[in-house]
Amino acid sequence: MMHLGALPYAMKHLGLSAPVYATEPVFRLGLLTMYDHFLSRWQVSDFDLFTLDDVDAAFQNVVRLKYSQNYLLNDKGEGVVIAPHVAGHLLGGTVWKITKDGEDVVYAVDFNHRKERHLNGTVLGSFVRPAVLITDAYNALNNQGYRKKQDQDFIESLIKVLATGGSVLLPVDTAGRVLELLLLLDMYWDERRLQYPIYFLTNVSTSTVDYVKSFLEWMGDQIAKSFESSRANAFLLKKVTLIINKEELEKLGDAPKVVLASMASLEVGFSHDIFVEMANEARNLVLFTEKGQFGTLARMLQVDPPPKALKVTMSKRIPLVGNELKAYEEEQERIKKEKSLKASLVKEEELKASHGSNTKASEPMVIDASSSRKSVNASHFGGNNDILIDGFVPPLTSVAPMFPFFENTAEWDDFGEVINPDDYMMKQEEMDNTLMLGPGDGLDGRIDDGSARLLLDSTPSKVISNEMTVQVKCSLVYMDFEGRSDGRSVKSIIAHVAPLKLILVHGSAEATEHLKMHCAKNLDLHVYAPQIEETIDVTSDLCAYKVSILTTHSL
Repeated sequence: MMHLGALPYAMKHLGLSAPVYATEPVFRLGLLTMYDHFLSRWQVSDFDLFTLDDVDAAFQNVVRLKYSQNYLLNDKGEGVVIAPHVAGHLLGGTVWKITKDGEDVVYAVDFNHRKERHLNGTVLGSFVRPAVLITDAYNALNNQGYRKKQDQDFIESLIKVLATGGSVLLPVDTAGRVLELLLLLDMYWDERRLQYPIYFLTNVSTSTVDYVKSFLEWMGDQIAKSFESSRANAFLLKKVTLIINKEELEKLGDAPKVVLASMASLEVGFSHDIFVEMANEARNLVLFTEKGQFGTLARMLQVDPPPKALKVTMSKRIPLVGNELKAYEEEQERIKKEKSLKASLVKEEELKASHGSNTKASEPMVIDASSSRKSVNASHFGGNNDILIDGFVPPLTSVAPMFPFFENTAEWDDFGEVINPDDYMMKQEEMDNTLMLGPGDGLDGRIDDGSARLLLDSTPSKVISNEMTVQVKCSLVYMDFEGRSDGRSVKSIIAHVAPLKLILVHGSAEATEHLKMHCAKNLDLHVYAPQIEETIDVTSDLCAYKVSILTTHSL
């Protein structure tokens, strides 16, 4: 979300019309992520920054590329070559190499050098001496332990809670880092034959996993080799149940379970509601796998010590009934009439404008409309009511006045009239998902029925809210599964890449200053750490010229 969340808004309100470049997984899963976020917001508020149609329109500008594919820009970008490379942070995530006049600019924000269950590590270390490296200081102050130990601590925390009759909530993203968690849980549960249920709950969970199953070539080497040798798809999850509403959870009641629910911020979505239900039970656990953003409920719960009580707002959307429904329908009818009237006026003006030149040149017969109206009204109605009369004047270029007619000429060949096979195809009475119009077009119809109903639901409704105080008695734990290189690794990678100029973005002031001082002191680099809205000049110190050589031949 930090990389594409503002795209629909920027294209709708800020006039952004530039093409967007991304890999196929980012395009597909990014679209699902935006759907999930929109629905989560819309179900609890009158969200109007953009619509699902705006999301679809924004993603229509996406140009999909493959890893290591050199793509030559045109128009204003003529002479610039871009290429996406593996970032190792998210499925399809990229480090961008931008080449112009023989110099490379590498954009590497959010990368991971570690090889994980479903992803290979980044290839950033393979770049040497680019002109500019743009990277982040997000994890500059953090150091991680061994992955095996981290996975073991994670599983033990879950089993300990489940064994005492408690439940576990993992607030997660829609289609990003949650994939690593799903694989970890499914593999461990299958190996140990555990019976505690695991649920993956988002508005688009089924569609997400369906797409992920088809992206094996974008994943780690181990997954690809396993599929090639045994045709085993790692994301044919055996122990994880995919759900798009809370009905399945409500059937279990207080029985022990693990729930991975969006959103990771706990601000909206299923995770918000489930947290409120689980918070006042001491045996339950809320396990955060990423640091919450400033100002979010997740960040408030991650402070040390955590709050003992919180004020939260519970909201839900309900259908309009009675007078409210009637008023809504009347308002919609009024808006519809206004739009229709406006459209007809515009069409009339366009029609008059199109006939204006012809009418003037042809010098048509002039009709005194006022005298005609008076005579007609006086003789037939005895009143002075106006009757509007509009005449039709044929243009000079017309041979004779007639209605427009276009003759369809049939094509013939040596065997007779050519037929169109589509005219003889059987028509489907019911709309197939592959032909679904409206939100979801960008997914080529591969979206489950439940999610499709949510996306296409146009039932008049309103949001009702109430504030309540939640007693936080459950356990709160944070474990780093963000999939980013830690501070020690970032410093090592920067030293190996050895760029001529280094630009640091996306990090706290403390972390950015720490990494800046380290690089300036130990690596002999020109380091820049611009503030928000600050412009910096990283013009190349080299001069490149295009030279045309003409060859002459002597006689």
